[in-house]
Amino acid sequence: MNIFEFPKKEQYAEILKRPTMSFDEVEQKVRPIILEVKEKGDEALIKFALEFDNILLDNFKVDISEIQNAKQLLDIELVEAIDQAFENIYTFHQAQLITENVVETMPGVKCWRKSVGIEKVGIYIPGGSAPLFSTVLMLGIPALIARCKQVVLCSPSNHPAIYYAAHKCGITDVFRIGGSQAIAAMAFGTASVPKVYKIFGPGNQYVTSAKQLVNQFGTAIDMPAGPSEVAVLADHRSNPVFIASDLLSQAEHGPDSQVILVADDLKVIQATISEIEIQLENLPRKDIAKLALENSKAILVENMEIAVDILNEYAAEHLILSVENPHEIADKIINAGSIFLGDYTPESCGDYASGTNHTLPTNGYARAYSGVSLDSFVKKITLQQISKEGIKNLGPIVEKMAEAEQLFAHKNAVTVRLES
Repeated sequence: MNIFEFPKKEQYAEILKRPTMSFDEVEQKVRPIILEVKEKGDEALIKFALEFDNILLDNFKVDISEIQNAKQLLDIELVEAIDQAFENIYTFHQAQLITENVVETMPGVKCWRKSVGIEKVGIYIPGGSAPLFSTVLMLGIPALIARCKQVVLCSPSNHPAIYYAAHKCGITDVFRIGGSQAIAAMAFGTASVPKVYKIFGPGNQYVTSAKQLVNQFGTAIDMPAGPSEVAVLADHRSNPVFIASDLLSQAEHGPDSQVILVADDLKVIQATISEIEIQLENLPRKDIAKLALENSKAILVENMEIAVDILNEYAAEHLILSVENPHEIADKIINAGSIFLGDYTPESCGDYASGTNHTLPTNGYARAYSGVSLDSFVKKITLQQISKEGIKNLGPIVEKMAEAEQLFAHKNAVTVRLES
């Protein structure tokens, strides 16, 4: 990790730059894949599975018996862990259900909303070197609570934990397809893969680009969630062993991940970097983590006020406040996907089983996007009902406004009712 001491504000943007490829460069590779799947459907999926994954597939759909029997292939302790994570995540997201109130905006004019689950949603689970079955829970559970009628899951991985998590969430339409072609298959539909209305799930820069491209064709997406990242705020009393473990937990995701350490104590930064070297040697994925660390930064600041400015500028996907007064600092954070408070709240707990959702905005999108929640899987439909009294009260107002905009048919729709 490179150390930057007391940077000036005008240097923040350069120091905090993500290690991403240019969007144009990625799009040039992804767009032809998207268009070929759109045009040729399953034929293109077979071609790309052989080209990218070296797998010859003639049937993409995972047999329902394989999903139902996946539990038998797992260690009982892992099954119990998944079951408990399911309960925690379900509890947190179930609490997000709300009862909408009918609001009488003026006498005789009533307005309200209702929540309706999106009928068809797609879930993408990356494959790569890690079977992210936890993401199945993070996306499948709110879809279950929202009562989405059809959930389509695509993943290049055939790990039984993914299938067991899918079974827990009631997902039966599972397809062994990965990469940009999986996103295209769900967006446009093929003979094998049903078309969906909204696509969820993380992925590398190519998957993110694919989601943004199909969005242009009318398929909604959760957010442009790319490579994972974490920022840690530390002070003089922070534990370098804890901090190093948090930084490495994100660095091992992939070579394009990034970790940021911000601290007001140089000794803590130096001790953390030394501890990273020690812990790194014991990691099976140390080669991946080393590449991510090349993109990573440690920033020494004069005080916590400056630290907060830097963290709000960075807008981290995950933000760990390993400081003496985490609640006070958290109140000042306006840009972050998810915040972890105190010395005993590692980001990995949020990744798996505390209950919050781990599908979060990356690459600075936390400035404008929220992480996935129950609301991500529902539409809010507004309703209104106006009585005779209400049209008498509201009608003249609408007539005046419509006339001013020279929309006389709008005015007349009110006038004929008032005259009746």
